[in-house]
Amino acid sequence: MAKTQYTCVECGYKSIKALGRCPNCGAWGSFKEEAAPGRAPVGSSRNSLSKVRPLPNLEAIVRLGAVDPSGEARFSSGIGELDRVLGGGFVIGEVLLLGGEPGVGKSTLLLQVADRMLRQGRRVIYLAGEESPGQIRLRAERLGTSGELELLRETGLEAVLATLEAELPEFLVVDSIQTLETTSAAGSLVAVRDATSALTRFAKANKVTTVLVGHVTKEGIVAGPKVIEHVVDATLYLETAGNFRVLRSSKNRFGPVGEMGVFRMAEEGMEEVANPSEAFLAERPVGAPGSVVALSLSGERALALEVQALAARTPFPAPRRVSQGLDSRRVDVVLAVLERRLELPLGNLDVYVNLAGGLKLFDAGLDLAVALAVYSAVVGKPIPQDFAVVGEVGLAGEVRSVEGLERRLREGRRAGFERLLYPGVIRNVEEAVKRLL
Repeated sequence: MAKTQYTCVECGYKSIKALGRCPNCGAWGSFKEEAAPGRAPVGSSRNSLSKVRPLPNLEAIVRLGAVDPSGEARFSSGIGELDRVLGGGFVIGEVLLLGGEPGVGKSTLLLQVADRMLRQGRRVIYLAGEESPGQIRLRAERLGTSGELELLRETGLEAVLATLEAELPEFLVVDSIQTLETTSAAGSLVAVRDATSALTRFAKANKVTTVLVGHVTKEGIVAGPKVIEHVVDATLYLETAGNFRVLRSSKNRFGPVGEMGVFRMAEEGMEEVANPSEAFLAERPVGAPGSVVALSLSGERALALEVQALAARTPFPAPRRVSQGLDSRRVDVVLAVLERRLELPLGNLDVYVNLAGGLKLFDAGLDLAVALAVYSAVVGKPIPQDFAVVGEVGLAGEVRSVEGLERRLREGRRAGFERLLYPGVIRNVEEAVKRLL
């Protein structure tokens, strides 16, 4: 005999028993009994229509001009570098996903943010799925976080949502999304997907700004199905760059993508680096061949960074090409241009190119700095210390303009470089070499 089936009237999800909450759409008490396959419903014939058509929801259709623009109001995080990455601060009801390597400082940064929210008079709940309250208290005391912060120790998704709906916060931190259990085991692809979707629906319905902490894989991306990055409003990554911590945005529905914030990890927590150019150039060697200052752009932020190059005779049949922090394919193109257009002998040399400071930037505007650094390293002549350069190098050796050129030049002058080399001042790499070397 066929078993009775139950169907969610909200989304059509089917089950062999009536569940309290639909695991697909999250609706409560939405399951209704229906006839099992092959059996006609009671009081009807087999040919009758058993599927119930949903009623139209005309209120769901609104004119764009009637939408209230103040519904996406912003408020500051209290941390300037974080506000820069977010595009001006948090948005009410926004859901963010924060990823990063273990120990990089995700929990530290979020405890500091939670403290700023408490000082603004907002109710904050910190869902602690990984650490005990004792561990969190020790870190909070070191950071000076207010003791008014409320901790939620629960890993069952349904219990978490029921608790949050009863004690509605204004700001929610989930540390981490991989610790929540659904109908599947915690950390599984299904559990991470369902938990992210359910918490996003909760945040949107109740206007709760939510930050989800996510584990990362060995490739450096958030663990779990890719769909979770499509569900949230913004995806941020916290990375290590030498002695600094760099916060980047890879997705942001309410601000620019690729924006960067720089921090320094101290005993009292994350400290903002107000002048990253000065910090990254602090240890630059003076008068060393192969060192060039480049004017780069990350998001809306211009930076003055050092590009280093080293050339050494190779003991191998094929010379090595090693690049760190730069796009290795662009470096290979620049080396080919130097060898072909400027007749620089690189056939028996190993070439190493590095973006000093531990940053990783894929910026075409660094091409000219790479070319000059390699040329300087090969011929053994240093480039004058008061020069900063920017420009893309084409296959014919020409120097092309790049995005945000005016911002880059302003940053170069602000950083104290009196002479700037950029497209318009020079036409090709050969002209730049003659001017500097």
